[in-house]
Amino acid sequence: MKLLLYPLSIIYSIVLFIRHKLFDYNIIKSRSFDVSTICVGNLSFGGTGKTPHTEYLIRLLSDSMRVAVLSRGYGRKTRGFVMAHEGVTHEDIGDEPMQYFTKFPGITVAVDEKRGEGVRMLMEMDEKPDVILLDDAYQHRSIKAGLNILLTDYHNIYSKDTLTPAGNLRDIKHAARRADIIIVTKCPAVLDPYSKRNIIESLRPKSHQKVLFSKIIFDELTPVNEAARTVNVSENRSILLFCGIANPYPLEDYMNRKTNSLTIMHFNDHHEYSDNDFDEITGNFEKIIGKKKIAVTTEKDFMRMADNSYLCKFENMPLFTIPIKVRFHDDNEEIFNKEIFDYVGLRKDS
Repeated sequence: MKLLLYPLSIIYSIVLFIRHKLFDYNIIKSRSFDVSTICVGNLSFGGTGKTPHTEYLIRLLSDSMRVAVLSRGYGRKTRGFVMAHEGVTHEDIGDEPMQYFTKFPGITVAVDEKRGEGVRMLMEMDEKPDVILLDDAYQHRSIKAGLNILLTDYHNIYSKDTLTPAGNLRDIKHAARRADIIIVTKCPAVLDPYSKRNIIESLRPKSHQKVLFSKIIFDELTPVNEAARTVNVSENRSILLFCGIANPYPLEDYMNRKTNSLTIMHFNDHHEYSDNDFDEITGNFEKIIGKKKIAVTTEKDFMRMADNSYLCKFENMPLFTIPIKVRFHDDNEEIFNKEIFDYVGLRKDS
C-alpha cells in the first residue's frame, strides 16, 4: 500500500517545497512581533509529546514572566479568536488549551486558527504577555517565531519516515532545518551513547541546531470523582485504561508495570466521547472480576468529558487521571533551560 501511495507523497512534497520557498524568498510574507515567541511543533501527525513539553515551558517561565499559550484549538466548535475564561469548555477552545487553562490558572490561554491574528489580539491586552508559546505551529509560516522547537518521537524519527499519505509526516524533512532545538521525545529511561549517536547521525542537524533527548514521566494518579477519592491506589488493583491519544504506547507500558491485570480501550486521537462510549467503558469495567479495580484515563481525555452530561454514569466507577510530564536526559535539561532563558532574556532586555 505504501508503494502505491508513494507517488502521491512525491507530488505533495513538491507542493510543500514550493510553498516553503515562497516563504523563504519572502514572496509570501511572514509576520514578526515585538514579543518573545516560542513555537513547539513537529513534522508528523501528532503523538510526539507537544502538550507535556509546552507544559514544561509554562512551568519554566510562568514564575518570572507573563506567559500566554496560543493554539489552533483542534476539535473546537468555535471560529476565530477565543480567550479562555471562567465557564469555557473544550468545545469552545479544544481539549489541550482547556488542559492548560485548568492546570495553570495564572497564564493566558487563547485559540485562533490564524496564528498571526491571535498574537495581535494578545498584544492588545492591557497586560501584554512577555512570551507567547505557539502550540503546534511549526507548519504555520505566516508567523515567524523567534525560537522554533521541533519534536520527534524516539520510536519514529522523522528522518526515517515518509510524507503522507505513504507515511506519517505532514511536512517535508527539509523543513526541519528551521528548528533551533530538536528534541527526541519518549526516549527509554536509560539511553545509551550508541543510540544517541545513531539518532543524531540520522537527523543530520545543522551547526546551529541542538539535539536534545527527553523521556516521559508519569505522575501520581489523580482522583476525579468521589468514588476514586476513597481508593488506596498503592494496593495492587486491576486497571481499565481508556484513552484517545495519538501514541499511547508509553502509557500502556507504564500501566502494565503497575498491575497484573490491565484492560485497554483505544479511541481515536481527540475522540469526542458519546453516550455509547460511556456505556461501553462502564460495561467493560463491570466485566473485570473482583472489587479491587480502578479506571484510568489521560488528563487530555478527561478534558473532553468533564462537562459531558453523561459523566454521571461513572459515579460508581473510581476514575483517575494520570498526569504526564517530561524529563531531559543527562545534562540536556540545563542546556535546554539556558537556551530558553537566553532567548527570552535577550528579547526582554532589547
